[in-house]
Amino acid sequence: MVNQKLKLRSFVTIAMLSSISFILMLLNFPLPWFPVFLQIDFSDVPALIATITMGPVAGILVELFKNILDWIFSGTPTGVPVGHMANFATGILFILPVYYIYKKFPTIKGLSFGLIVGTVIMSVGMSLLNYVAFLPMYTYFLGWGTFDMKETIVLGILPFNIVKGIMLMVIIILLFRTMKVWIENQRAQYLL
Repeated sequence: MVNQKLKLRSFVTIAMLSSISFILMLLNFPLPWFPVFLQIDFSDVPALIATITMGPVAGILVELFKNILDWIFSGTPTGVPVGHMANFATGILFILPVYYIYKKFPTIKGLSFGLIVGTVIMSVGMSLLNYVAFLPMYTYFLGWGTFDMKETIVLGILPFNIVKGIMLMVIIILLFRTMKVWIENQRAQYLL
């Protein structure tokens, strides 16, 4: 009975955090010195909260559901959700390193180190994934003309993800300081 209640509670919590994440994804904005297709949003914060409190599967589900919801409600110009796939990959590359480091070192220093590592992995990983997959997909599906992919990655995507990671770090550390007791209580329930 207790196990069923915990399962139901985790489903409800994942659904709630996915909804919050989806709303935060809608509140995106560009940074003036980066390409217009790169938008800052803070939708990875609820996914990271889910990951830290309930484990990596919960965080991945929040990342997945927010992107599915955004695809359904916002759509894409071609019907192919390249941007949503990129956002999903970005989120996973960010939240998983934070989770594994914080699991080993559950302190503010451990979280801070995890956020730094997550930012580096997200930035480098998305640079590689954009070179190999996402930019070619954008070119094919959206009919983008020829452009210098290496320059776009080195001057656009890589620094953008570093800036995004730094902004997420600041918000997450501020939230963590105010929610530490709640986060620890949740971890004690879900991550026995």
